[in-house]
Amino acid sequence: MSTNDATVQWLGRREAFEYADSVAGYTMVAVRLLVGYWFLHSGWGKFAFVAGEPFNAAGYLQNAQSPIAGLFEVVVGTPWLLELTNVMIPVGEFLIGLGLVLGALVRLAAFFGGVLMVLFYLGNADWATGYVNGDLLGFVMFVIVGVFAAGRILGVDAALEETEFVRRRPWLRYLLG
Repeated sequence: MSTNDATVQWLGRREAFEYADSVAGYTMVAVRLLVGYWFLHSGWGKFAFVAGEPFNAAGYLQNAQSPIAGLFEVVVGTPWLLELTNVMIPVGEFLIGLGLVLGALVRLAAFFGGVLMVLFYLGNADWATGYVNGDLLGFVMFVIVGVFAAGRILGVDAALEETEFVRRRPWLRYLLG
């Protein structure tokens, strides 16, 4: 049985709450769908058959003025790693978005979406106007979707958790949600 129960400790007091049948649950579905559409659309637009030319991250990576510029230089300077990056960014964004829209493997998708958002945040590190920007807020959205297991509400993950395969391997529930 999938669960949407959460038990937390607030100021030394244990609180349990159910969020699936409340406004919070439907808000989580809306956040999951919006973030999913955002990444699905972003990945789709980078595919060569849609954009008209293959995605190439080299220019962005070479010109990034960021705390991780050294990592970006290694990627640009290693041809196979740059090619892997050029494939994985559109494919990764698309699959992360698809997972969130369908509500399938939501925690796994949220984890990798969060990793991408951290890389984007550090890569776009123009903090002259402050540390809070769209990349940081995108990271927060992925954290919220993953922590609250948003795929268990109106998502494929709720059905997957009911399968015998997952029941025999309870550790898989950490990828679902």
